[in-house]
Amino acid sequence: MRRAIAVAFVLLAATGSATAQRKGHVEATLVAEKDAIEPGRPLTLGLRLRMEEGWHTYWKNPGDAGLPPRITWRLPEGFAAGSLEFPTPRRIAVPPLMSYGYEGEALFPLVVEVPAGLAEGASVRLEGRADWVECKEVCIPGRAEIGISLPVRTSAGRSAEAGLFEAAAREMPRAAAAWKVKAGVASGKILVSFEPPAGTTVDGAYFFAAEPLTVEHALPQTLHPGQEQSRLDVAVAQGRTEPLTRLRGLLVAEGPSGPAVEVDVPVEALAAIPPPPAAPAETASRLPMALLFAFVGGLILNLMPCVLPVLSLKVLGFVKQAGDDPRRAFRHGLVFTAGVLVSFWVLLGVLLALRAGGQQIGWGFQLQSPGFVVFLSFLFLLLALNLFGVFEVGSSLVAAGNLHAGREGFAHSFWNGALATIVATPCTAPFMGSALGYGLSQPAVVSLAVFTALALGMAAPYLLLATNPRLLRFVPKPGPWMEGFKQLMGFFLLATTIALVWLFGRQAGPDGMAILLAGLLLAGLGGWVFGRPSASYARRVLRTALAAVLVAVGLGVSLTAGGAGTKAPETGAAPGEAGSWERWSQARVDELRAEGRPVFVDFTADWCLTCQVNAKVALETPPVAARFKEYGVAMLKADWTRRDDDITRALASYGRQGVPVYVLYGRDPGTGPRLLPEVLTPGVVLRHLDEVLGPRSASAR
Repeated sequence: MRRAIAVAFVLLAATGSATAQRKGHVEATLVAEKDAIEPGRPLTLGLRLRMEEGWHTYWKNPGDAGLPPRITWRLPEGFAAGSLEFPTPRRIAVPPLMSYGYEGEALFPLVVEVPAGLAEGASVRLEGRADWVECKEVCIPGRAEIGISLPVRTSAGRSAEAGLFEAAAREMPRAAAAWKVKAGVASGKILVSFEPPAGTTVDGAYFFAAEPLTVEHALPQTLHPGQEQSRLDVAVAQGRTEPLTRLRGLLVAEGPSGPAVEVDVPVEALAAIPPPPAAPAETASRLPMALLFAFVGGLILNLMPCVLPVLSLKVLGFVKQAGDDPRRAFRHGLVFTAGVLVSFWVLLGVLLALRAGGQQIGWGFQLQSPGFVVFLSFLFLLLALNLFGVFEVGSSLVAAGNLHAGREGFAHSFWNGALATIVATPCTAPFMGSALGYGLSQPAVVSLAVFTALALGMAAPYLLLATNPRLLRFVPKPGPWMEGFKQLMGFFLLATTIALVWLFGRQAGPDGMAILLAGLLLAGLGGWVFGRPSASYARRVLRTALAAVLVAVGLGVSLTAGGAGTKAPETGAAPGEAGSWERWSQARVDELRAEGRPVFVDFTADWCLTCQVNAKVALETPPVAARFKEYGVAMLKADWTRRDDDITRALASYGRQGVPVYVLYGRDPGTGPRLLPEVLTPGVVLRHLDEVLGPRSASAR
């Protein structure tokens, strides 16, 4: 028996022997890639850690908790050990913390420099002490004595553990030479832009910071995939006090061929977060599809609630032109289309100019200004008084003035197109969101093409009727009924005025609303004065001057009320209570996602009629509210009624430029968001909730 043991020791000395120790829940072993030491040639060793199920150790930057493994060496004279190399870690979430490390088994290679004067056939013992931290629900310091004895030979072969080193090599990050990586920082976010080499598939991405106090580990990272270049948005560490000038770490591209690459790049300070790259996975990511979606969205825009009042103006034009020369109807159609086109182009020009100046704005931005709401309120009130016959203008403000104006009616058709555009901007029709998000993230020429397609879609029904006179036979013939119909349409415009006054009250408070109503009263009086009959020219001049003064005073007084107050905060339950709305902030979203809570965000505005309709018919219905509570969904409302740069940036991060936008996050902090359609029904919301958060709990069945 003793002889057998002695033979075993001889064999171990000839092939190399490793000392393995299990301390606590981790076994530590020192292994070698080769079966012998070659004099004067580097030797690759590895610290092998094998962990019990559920336990883990840590990467060189452990994240929010932990310590990396290390070795304190006791080496023979002439030997020198290098640093441990760390394979690509995995994320280990223990809410509210996020750590980086390893589970199961991990090998940490290192290179040992070997002196040249070793004698052939000798045996060398390499040993030291390994220290680490092992964690499950609790964390325990780990320590073990490790070592390996290897013979000295001029030619070494593969060891029994060589396969471990080959597997570890596949897990090691690669140099980013073939990758184009750059980094910027703005508004508390690190923007890691990268362009992988051709043939690399990237389904997801994550950045592991190599240095502490670089990123907020527990907060989600948002990937914006692009056709060539993609971008990963990462939150800067909250405890960081110095500017971030260099970014070091690993960029892990998740996918069939996506490796981990080493990042060591300078960080550029940016004035604002730029729009994300166009995503190839989105349906409107390519120009032809974006143009189609923009055209269809513009077509549907005619049916949206915010445009319906202006349809009354179009109807009166149709009725009048049905009895006229078809060629004149065709010309009016072209002029109306020109009015829509020019208005969309002007709107785009203003939007791009403001963005170039560093402003964070999006679709419908003008209605975030109380002054613009005041202007629209006065405009619609005067249009309604004109339709009621309180006053008449030879060159009417309204396209319905074609009933009274002869060949000057083309100006009215152009104005009708412009007016339709102005009141359409609060709405985002189906298909419009992705098309606008794509168009406004591209060069100006692409943005112009998308806005042109949107304008043509909106003008298409009018132009179709104008170019096909036979369709006009379905329109009733002109007659006495038209006067009553015209006055009826005036009430629709008054309803729009009421909605605008309510919106102004939400922006400027009750006192501001009262001031606006007083201003509208003066404007109405001015319209009545202007409409009074006058026998002499002098009286007509005096009447016109007095009317202009009344309107100007009313408008001026109302404009001063724009800053009289601020929108009252939404009321609701305490933050985090399921089934009730709380105010949105990106920090709150990140906090909830780090806790593993599902999150639903409603990007809305008081001036967005589509948003209000969706809230009433879908989001605030009992079945949807019950399902939100059942799944424990945190419900956040991002109110864009008044300008908010944080909300504008958040919309851009989802590839959108206007409201409504509805975003649903699942429980897994590593998964991306799901965007719901712009038009909601209870069934649509319930289906998306069940798909992302189901199956439903047994208690609910």
